[in-house]
Amino acid sequence: MDFWGHLDELRGSLLKALAAVAVGAVAAFCCKDWLFTAVMAPSRPDFITYQLFKRIAGVGTDFHISLFNPELAQQFIVHMRVALWAGLLIVSPYVLYVLFHFVAPGLYAHERRHAVRAVGCGYIMFLAGVALNYFLIFPLTFRFLGTYQVSPDVPNQIALTSYIDILLMLCFLLGVVFELPVLSWLLAKMGMLKAQFMTRYRRHAVVVVLIIAAIITPTGDAVTLSLVALPIYALYEVSILVVRRTRAVV
Repeated sequence: MDFWGHLDELRGSLLKALAAVAVGAVAAFCCKDWLFTAVMAPSRPDFITYQLFKRIAGVGTDFHISLFNPELAQQFIVHMRVALWAGLLIVSPYVLYVLFHFVAPGLYAHERRHAVRAVGCGYIMFLAGVALNYFLIFPLTFRFLGTYQVSPDVPNQIALTSYIDILLMLCFLLGVVFELPVLSWLLAKMGMLKAQFMTRYRRHAVVVVLIIAAIITPTGDAVTLSLVALPIYALYEVSILVVRRTRAVV
């Protein structure tokens, strides 16, 4: 196949992926009640994370944080944004399949196996990062910032856009950070990363992890910072084990 033939194949694959995303977004948009029940769940005191903390540590869960909308069309725009991201998440396996189907004919058999493993593991790790944020990082962040007051005379009223922006941003960033073991495996396969190097600079990695955690978390408290930093450092240790067991392709 010549260049233009490949270009036509790429265009067809992209159109299929975009059509799937559009269908998923429309479906999510139509399921507004279900969608925003899930999105707004961390703002309510009966969320599963708060209930678990209450059972384990005896920490009270009674709090009330008001959300408001200051602009006329903002709720509709938020609805479309959330539906788009939800639709993309729903159809992402099909999108990955379509893109891989375009690339696969140009790969050798062993390269195809490595690509399938990398894409599959990367997808699972991204979902794990999103789940960690949704069930742990964001609820604690939201509760800390939403209930923090410099004075009882200054009640908190959180804008809906602020709530949605922080939730989506943290979901994306945690998902990306959780790709560390997969990226380490790929670099080790290419012979660009050694376990000895990662072990030697473990103390430096701790500092980098704390900096990344401080950037990701919008709060300044040590508890939330630790909750973000510990999983990232655990991923670094897992990456060392992955690299140690990976044999570079010559």
